[in-house]
Amino acid sequence: MKTTDTPPTADPVEDRPRVVKTRAAPVKAGSSKGGVLNVFSHAILVIWAIMVVLPLLWAVMTSFKDDNAIFSSPWSLPDKLHFDNWSRAWSQAHMSDYFGNTIIVVGFSLAGTLVLGSMAAYVLARFEFPGNRFIYFLFVGGMSFPVMLALVPLFYVLNNMQLLNTLPGLILVYIAYSLPFTVFFLTSFFRTLPTSIAEAAFVDGASHTRTFFQIMLPMAKPGLISVGIFNFLGQWNQYMLPTVLNTDPDKKVLSQGLVELATSQGYKGDWSGLFAGLVMAMLPVLAAYIIFQRQVVQGLTAGALK
Repeated sequence: MKTTDTPPTADPVEDRPRVVKTRAAPVKAGSSKGGVLNVFSHAILVIWAIMVVLPLLWAVMTSFKDDNAIFSSPWSLPDKLHFDNWSRAWSQAHMSDYFGNTIIVVGFSLAGTLVLGSMAAYVLARFEFPGNRFIYFLFVGGMSFPVMLALVPLFYVLNNMQLLNTLPGLILVYIAYSLPFTVFFLTSFFRTLPTSIAEAAFVDGASHTRTFFQIMLPMAKPGLISVGIFNFLGQWNQYMLPTVLNTDPDKKVLSQGLVELATSQGYKGDWSGLFAGLVMAMLPVLAAYIIFQRQVVQGLTAGALK
């Protein structure tokens, strides 16, 4: 009996095309919330930038107007650039004398603050000795001490030292006023610097003084620039200390000169000269921050990147 081989029949189930089901990636709820928060934060920053920039631009624009245009059309552009406002404020309002005194006081006080503050911060950050933390917290406590409480003692101290109404006395007061924040800021910054470089310098025979000034201080340049900008801003705009400790008309600084120029407007009405003097006082601070803004950001983020 012959048997015939029948070909196998195809399974209809197996011949069907397979459908691969892919599961859609779930949408994270946190991403949408983060996008909304990002847009909200950017909107707040834009509003804040407008609130800061517009008054500055308006002050610069007003400094080139005459007195009639300031009151008749305060928001319009000047029809003519009145550069005589600047020359009048510089010469007749004695802004040149105030500017020179301010540069002398702020220049020497800023240099002294950075040198003394960096030395104290380096010792507190790198060396362990009895009383280290106590001295550090004394500087921190000095940041919370109201300067108004020290005005009367400072007055008598400078008077006894024959430094009242003098620029050197004001420089010493500015240094003492700025040291607590400088030491606090630079102590944290020096702790972020690598210790291997200083140890290699000691092995090569370098002294502590040479290691600090030639190795560690250049490495701390971003931190020095950052704290220098903050101190420069605070010392340049300081008004309370020079008002109490520096009453000599020939030794007044820029903040005192601006107040004196503003109070004299009731008799002279030179508002255009007042705005010109105000812009003169703002330009050095703005220029310093624009030039060193990258170093300021590096100094502020150095501790977070360790």
